[in-house]
Amino acid sequence: MNKMTIEEIRKHLPHRYPFLLIDAVTSYEPEKSLTAIKNVTINEPFFQGHFPIKPIMPGVLIIEAMAQAAALLGCVSRPAVKESTLYYLVGIDNTRFRKTVGPGDQLVLEVNFEKERRNIWKFNAKATVNSQIVAMSDLLTTVMEPDS
Repeated sequence: MNKMTIEEIRKHLPHRYPFLLIDAVTSYEPEKSLTAIKNVTINEPFFQGHFPIKPIMPGVLIIEAMAQAAALLGCVSRPAVKESTLYYLVGIDNTRFRKTVGPGDQLVLEVNFEKERRNIWKFNAKATVNSQIVAMSDLLTTVMEPDS
């Protein structure tokens, strides 16, 4: 079973605090699937305003966390791609939110590679807390050099 520490994740993703939303990768199989975790704490900067009386992780950040997991799957699936290459989110389809996510939750992010066509990669993603689905989406990504 392949795993990734935060140090390895930081080698692949350009995101940094407060926007790096993956804490660890618990398993992955190149060109197939990846499972990652995000430990949600009360110290997250978005909780100051979303919402002070009932802290809820914004849905767009749950999507971003799933997109970062998809980018990691892309990185381990195509190791020959240059390190400077960035994975861009270009589409979000069939997205649904089922439950809220708050402080103390561990968000488990599961992404599955569906297909690649004309440099567009499609992933099926879901996020769970305590084995209950909180969000799911089909994500489309592409790869580019940062100066393109």
